[in-house]
Amino acid sequence: AKHATPSLYNEKKKIRGNRSPCSPSRVLHIRQIPNGVTGTEIISLGLPFGKVTNLLMLRGKGQAFLEMASVDAAVSMVNYYTPAAPHLHNQPVYVQYSNYKELRIDNQPNQTRSQATLQGVNAVQHGNLGCALAAEGGALPSHTSVLRIVVENVVYPITLDILYQIFSKFGFVLKIVMFHKNNQFQALLQYADPVNAYYAKMALDGHSIYTGCCTLRIDFSKLTNLTVKYNNDKSRDFTRIDFPVIDGQRTLEAPFAPQNTIFPSYAGPPGFAPALGFPQGAGPSVPPVPGALGSVTVTTSAAPGPMTLPGIPGNSVLLVSNLNPEAITPYGLFILFGVYGDVHRVKIMFKKRGIALVQMADAAQAQLAINYLNGQRLYGRVMHATLSKYQTIQLPREGQEDKGLTKDYSNSPLHRFKNPCSKNFHNIFPPSATLHLSNIPPSVTLDDLKNLFTSKGSTVKGFKFFQKDCKMALIQLGSVEEAVHALIELHNHDFGENQHLRVSFSKSTI
Repeated sequence: AKHATPSLYNEKKKIRGNRSPCSPSRVLHIRQIPNGVTGTEIISLGLPFGKVTNLLMLRGKGQAFLEMASVDAAVSMVNYYTPAAPHLHNQPVYVQYSNYKELRIDNQPNQTRSQATLQGVNAVQHGNLGCALAAEGGALPSHTSVLRIVVENVVYPITLDILYQIFSKFGFVLKIVMFHKNNQFQALLQYADPVNAYYAKMALDGHSIYTGCCTLRIDFSKLTNLTVKYNNDKSRDFTRIDFPVIDGQRTLEAPFAPQNTIFPSYAGPPGFAPALGFPQGAGPSVPPVPGALGSVTVTTSAAPGPMTLPGIPGNSVLLVSNLNPEAITPYGLFILFGVYGDVHRVKIMFKKRGIALVQMADAAQAQLAINYLNGQRLYGRVMHATLSKYQTIQLPREGQEDKGLTKDYSNSPLHRFKNPCSKNFHNIFPPSATLHLSNIPPSVTLDDLKNLFTSKGSTVKGFKFFQKDCKMALIQLGSVEEAVHALIELHNHDFGENQHLRVSFSKSTI
């Protein structure tokens, strides 16, 4: 067999005009690689998608060829990196198919180091963490499987389930403990294997969960094992179903079996909804490609950057369907979706009143609303919410018949999240039968509030004022759907003398 180094001349002709060849190949051409990038870093670009079987570094040209074990893995990698180029050493690199169907570099000079690196990474995949770094002359990281995670600039709430769904892309997560220290949100996360911790740190450190905020700073912890006493919203041991449950948090329905691959596709803990923007497994919103990372755009460098959502980048317009045309109004959608973000515009379709568009302030809020409201019953129907193909909702032109179905709420005083420091960011919960009431005037009694909710068709199952603050209370209604209707009807209810009731969903029960 002829052993050949791929021709740079042919590759340059092929990539002229940034066009990728039409025919997928398991050999990928990576270009515009900065000086100093190691073979380990190049290989790490491919590891999320499957086994890397060969590597050719052309250091003087800033290029490399990476051979994957299968065409499917290569297709997944190209599809993933094409809309958002990965960064190495703070610079974007570009991934596309090569004209070559395989790499044959057995007798090529200057490739001994790259081959040693590849062998080292293969050893890492079988549990020997040091080989790949040693091949590159790099420093050996700590052997601990516990990461210390600091989230800076926390604008949107970070939950344990969000961390689980981000970090489980890189391996089997055993335990998570969250806490605040030095006025910072921090977490400790333990993997089943130190290899997983190493690749998670390499891929995620310095990146933002949402555009411009919630930036991850990740280090190896000095701890070798985490102690978890309770499964609740601050700590969880994913291997134990016999632990006590605190704050009404549901336990896991079955223990997980550790998986051997570096980037497994978990279905997530049973009973927990997908976290914001990070659906798991090969569901409808995740490309059904083995090894695909789903919706998180992860780059393998310390260069800061957002983890973007799939579909249209930055899209904040939702398509809401299967609505009850007899009951739904733009204001009702504004109030309901406003629980999860600031709604700027709402449009109910003129000819199809069961369909509406809802424009949120940004893409993260749009995804949050989808996660919590898609599948929720509203006025007797199961509502569907997904991203729209539209980037904005156009207001009707002057003289255009609209019948008040399109509303602009951009400057509404009812926006919950216009203040970046608002406590509302930390009190976002799924729709529940229990509502949190606030801004209650001293003159309003328990019976007054019960009668108010009963007058709107609610069945009051329980009620209690907060002992330390009589302006706040919890009210438990007959069902989640009743609570949704009551929130729409009574949020901003005017008690007189400029006293307006504030209503939100609660995680508590009475």
